[in-house]
Amino acid sequence: MKALILAGGFGTRLRPLSCTRPKILFPIVNKPLLEWTFERLANNGINDVILAVSHQTETFIKLSRVPRHGMHIAYSRDPLRKPLGTGGPIKKAQKLIGYNAPFLVINGDIFADVNYAELLKTHKEKHALATIALHKVADPSRFGVAELAENGRIKRFVEKPEREKAPSDLINAGVYAFNPEIFEYIPEGRKVSLEREVFPKLVEEDMLYGCVFDGLWTDIGKPEDFLETNKTLLSSIVKQQKLKTKGNVEIRSPVAFDKGVSLGEKSIVGPSSVLGRNVCIGKSVQIRESVIFPYTVISDFSTIDNAIIGENVVIGTNVKIAKGCVIGDHAKIRDNVSLVSGVWVCPAKEVSESVLTPKCIA
Repeated sequence: MKALILAGGFGTRLRPLSCTRPKILFPIVNKPLLEWTFERLANNGINDVILAVSHQTETFIKLSRVPRHGMHIAYSRDPLRKPLGTGGPIKKAQKLIGYNAPFLVINGDIFADVNYAELLKTHKEKHALATIALHKVADPSRFGVAELAENGRIKRFVEKPEREKAPSDLINAGVYAFNPEIFEYIPEGRKVSLEREVFPKLVEEDMLYGCVFDGLWTDIGKPEDFLETNKTLLSSIVKQQKLKTKGNVEIRSPVAFDKGVSLGEKSIVGPSSVLGRNVCIGKSVQIRESVIFPYTVISDFSTIDNAIIGENVVIGTNVKIAKGCVIGDHAKIRDNVSLVSGVWVCPAKEVSESVLTPKCIA
């Protein structure tokens, strides 16, 4: 059984963090999203993976050395500067996937606790050409929405409907089981949308089915989604860890620390905070509901609240970073600077004065 992971997108909504890494390598509680997917595939008995990538993403993945968990990996590369959408990469990987058995397709920018084996079982039992994993959400307007018939067949599929016009609250969770016949529905050599071009045809032919699952599902497509995903996972996976601490440090659970984290005296970390490898925290620092990427230094008396701080960032003394701020890799925030809610700082930028209106510092 093979799985194709779609990982060729540019991640524009996750800038400035995606300027220096693809979405599929964003850390979820200090582990790359791709590794979470590999683990879940391995647990479902699937160890043959094809990564549909751009040349740049392929390079990042190889350099990152993500643990493979027994996966045999092949790469299918999108043409340079020519994204192929959600359907085109499937057609492009046709020869690698083969024509003999059903296969999985997984969107690379979602965290989904899907039972892949159960999805494939449902797919085969229904004699479907395509089966979509479906998940119930409160607001389906951001996603593709399916209306199910009694036998699990999808009788209507609408991409990003207005909220009041959505046919149900069951959304496309970005995980699919396909028969090889799906290749015949995808035009070759151009960008193709599964959701807008392929699925409506399958609905007309009564060949599209749904499989509803109740596990955790989240899309990390925007910074606030990425932050929320980390918060959601924290409480279920955090373990007690030994830390280098000085003085009266307060840890407010749930928190997660990677190797080499050090905390200065009288600092307060948590709740709902993730600190990456070798993050160095000064004294009397306060961090809450935030994600701090590896090798970042946060100096004395600084406060970070509901923000994302990239890799190798240097934050000076007495800095205040408010809710919704995103600091790109290698940026430097000087002493006594305050950033109000919604300030984004691009990679390698230096901020020496307070920013009192939401903006992108480019």
